[in-house]
Amino acid sequence: MQYRRFGRTELQMPVFSCGGMRYQQTWGQIGPDAVEPENQANVEATIHHALELGINHIETARGYGSSEMQLGWILPKLPREKLIVQTKVGPTADPKEFEERFEKSYSLLQLDYVDLLAFHGINTLENLDWVLRKGGCMDVVRRLQKQGRVRFIGFSTHGPSDVLTQTNATGEFDYMNVHYYYVNPFNWPAIEEAKRQDMGVFIISPTDKGGRLQSPSDKMRELCAPLSPMQFNDLWCLSHPQIHTLSIGASRPSDFDEHINSLEYYYDLKEKIAPVEARLKHEIEQNFGDNWAQDWNKFLPHHHEMPESFNVREALRLLTYGKSFGLLEWAKGRYNLMTGKDNWIPGAHVGTLDEPEKWEAVTDALKGHPLAAQIPARLREAHELFAGEEAKRLSQGG
Repeated sequence: MQYRRFGRTELQMPVFSCGGMRYQQTWGQIGPDAVEPENQANVEATIHHALELGINHIETARGYGSSEMQLGWILPKLPREKLIVQTKVGPTADPKEFEERFEKSYSLLQLDYVDLLAFHGINTLENLDWVLRKGGCMDVVRRLQKQGRVRFIGFSTHGPSDVLTQTNATGEFDYMNVHYYYVNPFNWPAIEEAKRQDMGVFIISPTDKGGRLQSPSDKMRELCAPLSPMQFNDLWCLSHPQIHTLSIGASRPSDFDEHINSLEYYYDLKEKIAPVEARLKHEIEQNFGDNWAQDWNKFLPHHHEMPESFNVREALRLLTYGKSFGLLEWAKGRYNLMTGKDNWIPGAHVGTLDEPEKWEAVTDALKGHPLAAQIPARLREAHELFAGEEAKRLSQGG
């Protein structure tokens, strides 16, 4: 295992973390008697294997169903000083409700303190206000710090990059959990701001959200060889020193192994990924043209700046990478989550532009883009390729 300084926390963070959202019994809230012995044995085996590999950062959340409860039967039996434990609690307009949720997490984990506590889902500026307003959720957490029950404070987010960057710039947070990987370049400005603030950076779900790389297309396998797509993505992320750890959402002990094997190339990772990057870029150029590969993601408005909260960034991202690399099922799944109703999946897809005047408004909003003339046709292509039934997030049974 390799370790990196986790920003100003000074924690030595393993470059892979054990995420706690896939091995638990259920996403629902259940009592201890509902946990099957076989499932608990699998959770314990997964945690022990992580520790054997040097992965001592165990990450979970109040919103991960029975995860905290099941970890609370394991973690107190382990040497506490060797663990870095993180849980996440969603911010609320009522700080008392937030505190009640934390107390539930704290009691289930059965630990004297948590190393890392994240506000789970600062996805909008309203969420940030709930945290930072006078008498808000941050005041609760500062009191918990003084009591010694929380060491460091961060946030987890699925929000747009401008919200993330503003959140980091407040200087109130020690670290962030964020989406960033080869097929999602948009949050780089937030990571740069995190670097300026000396924050830890934890990458959320790089394998699944990064293209369903646990079951990639044959084309993606060919483009990434001799690395697996999962290993390429790991090494690509770790080639950025601003990034400190990648979450492995393991559902069983063996889920760590392919990631661990990528560390064979840790000390020459840039040389190892360079030919793969070149092939991937060439594939985008073959599908869309040189200018598209260079400029498609520049100067695109955020969804809250677009008519009908249309997420032009996400639509073009999914088209560019999904079509070029054969990651169609991944792209379809992400595309159909965009309903405009859920701030965990910001904005809406092309289907909301159901009237000519809405298309005119989109065209007007993009008139300064270097590829403005191409974008409307590309957006229609994305909708034709990906539109289908409304999808669900994993926590909703998707």
